Amino acid sequence: MNAGKDYKELYAPLEYRFKNDSLLKQAVTLGFGNYFVGYERLEFLGDRVLGLIVADMLFHAYPKEPEGDLAKRHSKLVRAETLAVVAEELRLGDYFIFPKSEANAIDKHSKTLLSDVCEAIIAALYLDGGLEAAERFVRRFWTPLMQEAASPPVDPKTALQEWAQGKKLPLPVYKVLSVTGPDHDPVFVMEVSVKGEKPVTARGSSKRAAGQAAAAELLKAVCPNG
Repeated sequence: MNAGKDYKELYAPLEYRFKNDSLLKQAVTLGFGNYFVGYERLEFLGDRVLGLIVADMLFHAYPKEPEGDLAKRHSKLVRAETLAVVAEELRLGDYFIFPKSEANAIDKHSKTLLSDVCEAIIAALYLDGGLEAAERFVRRFWTPLMQEAASPPVDPKTALQEWAQGKKLPLPVYKVLSVTGPDHDPVFVMEVSVKGEKPVTARGSSKRAAGQAAAAELLKAVCPNG
C-alpha cells in the first residue's frame, strides 16, 4: 500500500478526533476492484448527508426564496466542483491510501477523487459522531461558500437554454464524443450545438461537468459581451 501523510493528521484540520479511526482511514483509501474496501460506500452516504445539511442551511438562510431558487443554490453547493474546493483546502490528496500497483494511475489533484473522498469523510464524521459532527464540519466550510452568491446562480446549461428560447431556436443538443481515462478518474468530451451556431466541445471529469463547460464556451461565442 502507498500512503502519503498519516491520515490521523487530519484530526486537526477537521477539528474532530475519531473514536473509530478506521472510518477515517477507509474514507481516504482508494479501493479499486474487489481487493479491499475503500471510500466508495462512504461516498454514497456522505453525498446524502451533505445534501440534507446544505438543504437545512439554505432553508433557514433564505426564508423568502421560492423552492426553485433554493434548488439552484443547493445544486451548486453540493456539486463535485464545490466539494473539490473544500478538499483542496484540506489537502486531502496528501492523505490518499492506495495500492502500490496504482501509484502511476493516481492523480492526487483529480477533482473527481477529491470530491468523492470529501463526501466519504463527511460520512465518516456522521457515522462516528452523529449528524452533529458532520454538520459542524459542513457548516464551517460551506457557510462562506453559501454566502458568496447574493442571488441564486444560473448554471451555463440553463443560461444557454434560456438564450435559445429567447431567440425562438430549438433547445441545445448535447452529445458525448468520448470518455477516456480510468473508471475512478474519467475524462468526458462533450459537444453542444444550437441551430445556426458552430458546435463547441469541452472536457470535464463527469458528463455533467463537460456539458456545463461546453455550454459556457458556447455562451461566450453567442454572447461575447455577457
